[in-house]
Amino acid sequence: MRTPESLIGNTTENRVDFEKLTTVMRTLALEAGDKIMEIYNSDDFEVKTKSDESPVTAADEAADALISAGLRAAFPDVLLVTEEQAATHSESADTFLIVDPLDGTKEFINRRGDFTVNIALVENGTPTRGVVYAPARDRMFYTLADGSSVEELGPFGETAGELKPIRVADSDNSALMVVASKSHRDQATDDYIGKYAVKDMKSAGSSLKFCLVATGEADLYPRVGRTMEWDTAAGHAVLAGAGGQVVRFDDLSPLVYGKEGYANPFFIAYAPAVDLKEA
Repeated sequence: MRTPESLIGNTTENRVDFEKLTTVMRTLALEAGDKIMEIYNSDDFEVKTKSDESPVTAADEAADALISAGLRAAFPDVLLVTEEQAATHSESADTFLIVDPLDGTKEFINRRGDFTVNIALVENGTPTRGVVYAPARDRMFYTLADGSSVEELGPFGETAGELKPIRVADSDNSALMVVASKSHRDQATDDYIGKYAVKDMKSAGSSLKFCLVATGEADLYPRVGRTMEWDTAAGHAVLAGAGGQVVRFDDLSPLVYGKEGYANPFFIAYAPAVDLKEA
């Protein structure tokens, strides 16, 4: 484990030490990424099917075990919700950690590279801190203790290397860059994108789409399809820390977290300079 023992300790009254959280999240994301890539680069790996018909691999399970153990040790008084542990999906709290140990399992299975490790903290319905690590892309984005977002430029070591502050674009509404899902693109998404003057489109898997908006590489990411809070919380936190916003698709109200069952409505992630269109 890369986590120094000095970082392991109790929290009180669910108050989270943000400096400690940043270090722990970054460390666990890197360790999980190492484990995921070990399996990704193997000759073969088993793909199983969960009760909801979604795929799961040994990489999902190994990353989940590693991250869960690390977070529970570091923050034993904070509720942990994780995709791969169904028992956590019926629990709730105002403050909680939420994890997707391998977001983009289909990308992983098809060896397309656009998969991420997602770890986030939610406070009173809002993701306030998070890390998104794409180990096959050598890209890592996270929030600092003050809530601002950075991209750490590799190679990644035990201590953080060069940090590049990231900020959403000052969008040109006559020439927008739109990012959409690789695996979940449909006519409803295309119809909504058609409401804008689009300069170009990008496709990306997993929570990388949030990060592309956060860095200014894209202006808009509409999602008309099923997602869960563990899919989006870390990317949402990174985008918010870069000045971006995430709203519901139906009424453009802020996307909130801690919903029953942790299921999301359709949503739009965007840079605030975008002249947002109603559905």
